Amino acid sequence: MELDVIVEQFQKKDAAAFQKLYNMYSENICGVINTIVKNTDVAEEICQDVFMKVWNNAESYNASKGRFFTWVLNIARNAAIDEIRSKSYKNSKKNLSADYFVGILGSMEDSEGGNEDIIGLKKLLLNLKEKCVEIIELLYFKGLTQKEVSKELDIPLGTVKTRNRSCIAQIRTNMAL
Repeated sequence: MELDVIVEQFQKKDAAAFQKLYNMYSENICGVINTIVKNTDVAEEICQDVFMKVWNNAESYNASKGRFFTWVLNIARNAAIDEIRSKSYKNSKKNLSADYFVGILGSMEDSEGGNEDIIGLKKLLLNLKEKCVEIIELLYFKGLTQKEVSKELDIPLGTVKTRNRSCIAQIRTNMAL
């Protein structure tokens, strides 16, 4: 069946047409969402919400303005961005610590028989000064901005920037050893 016909039927609230479109696009839409939120479970939940939104707003799709997939993709992208900007998402990221990631690296090291890249990364993290671990953890593992780190640690923004640069330089030096 031609896509235009399926979309037309979908807009008339035909459940079979919805199922066909869902089967055609859900995997790609979930993949795009996962690229943004970096969490498969959250991506799948958002994907379901996106398809419900698409179903509820089917009449607003206009073929003359673009392809159906592009319309759904834009809705999905916006939903994923809304999610990563939400307080609950940011708070869930704040609950992760560098120890959590080192633990993951350790378990990966055990299961993979001592992968050199993982061992090296673990050593880099473990040999950093406490101030560096704190800055790296907040900026790179928890995804905070430098301004948010400044507020979190109650230190000037310039100090955060300087520490970040010096910590990265220390990691580079450790890598050369």
